Amino acid sequence: MSSYYDDLETRSADARAAALAEALPGQIARAQGLPGYAQSLAGIDAARVTDRAALAKLPVLRKAALVSAQGAAAPFGGYAAKPAHGFAHVFQSPGPIYEPGGVAHDWWRLGRFLYACGIGPGDIVQNCFGYHLTPAGMIFENGARAVGAAVLPAGTGQTELQARAAHDVGVTAYAGTPDYLKVILEKADEMGLGLGIARAAVSGGALFPSLRQYYADRGIACRQCYATADLGMVAYESEAMEGMIADEQVIVEIVTPGTGDPVAPGEVGEVVVTTLNPDYPLIRFATGDLSAVMPGESPCGRTNLRIKGWMGRADQTAKIKGMFVRPEQVAALVAKHAEIDRARVVASREGEMDVMTVRIETEAEDPGAYAGSVAEVLKLKGIVELVKPGGLPRDGVVIEDVREYD
Repeated sequence: MSSYYDDLETRSADARAAALAEALPGQIARAQGLPGYAQSLAGIDAARVTDRAALAKLPVLRKAALVSAQGAAAPFGGYAAKPAHGFAHVFQSPGPIYEPGGVAHDWWRLGRFLYACGIGPGDIVQNCFGYHLTPAGMIFENGARAVGAAVLPAGTGQTELQARAAHDVGVTAYAGTPDYLKVILEKADEMGLGLGIARAAVSGGALFPSLRQYYADRGIACRQCYATADLGMVAYESEAMEGMIADEQVIVEIVTPGTGDPVAPGEVGEVVVTTLNPDYPLIRFATGDLSAVMPGESPCGRTNLRIKGWMGRADQTAKIKGMFVRPEQVAALVAKHAEIDRARVVASREGEMDVMTVRIETEAEDPGAYAGSVAEVLKLKGIVELVKPGGLPRDGVVIEDVREYD
């Protein structure tokens, strides 16, 4: 196998920017023709959206808005380029939310990840992602087909049968959640079956260092990707295992939670993704996940942007004094005053009472000047603390709940 899936992975920054400038306007124009974007992209000159800076000025699409739109115009809410019968599959995820699926070559773009795992012709992949309603099973199967591997469509459960099949069929690679492979291996040991699994492509859960080492000790190279039902693959590990490399057909941004404003490189924020998939053009789709951009390029030679992987959830909504406080409200407070750099709400308790403290990063010196805005925007009165610029952590947290519930 070649070191790389294709030449796109090792492009120069200039070549990647030129390709983006060519592809992005068409994708924006395509989205503007869909009912779902009729309002949010109205008046946008698609021809001018040629780079990340221009893209960052467009509205963010949140999953809640997608669910609402699908409720009004099932199944895809006006965001897909074809009707439901024009796709190979229609999936349902918790929400419920519906996603289209295709069977064209590497439609979900998982082939790039599986190739980076060393999976290809001659491999048999035991695919332990679910095949019923949700798309993960078909996403990984489509990727396996793209790299020429055969698939054992195992799904979830029935571990004894899975161990037996892995032995009898001669499975060489595993696809599934990080922890389920360990269950299969232990069951095979219990049954006295030797397995030939040498590679594992995992997603959908935390891959702890101890678990990765467990697999390494058994001669299994385990790597993970970051993919979603809506977007397909977003980023993936290579043999370097230093962060996750963004897929070549998405634009990944890290923004302040509750806003669409990009954070400084290295800061933690919410992952927002734009796809170049013409069938389902999601523009600035907010994943609700936290991550951060890593500096430099991967030692493996792939040149695209890298992120640190999953670092928690951006939805930091907290109920304080019986009222919900959301990241969007904190962002609105910051936007209300030009001299505020950022803000952080801290929920604590004093005796049996909730306390809301709003820490504001500014050069201003009078906390009282912001009490009215806090009550107006957050719908609650709170303690206002001022800190100098740079005084708040750059960890992506805008609502911190320090209350103990034990």
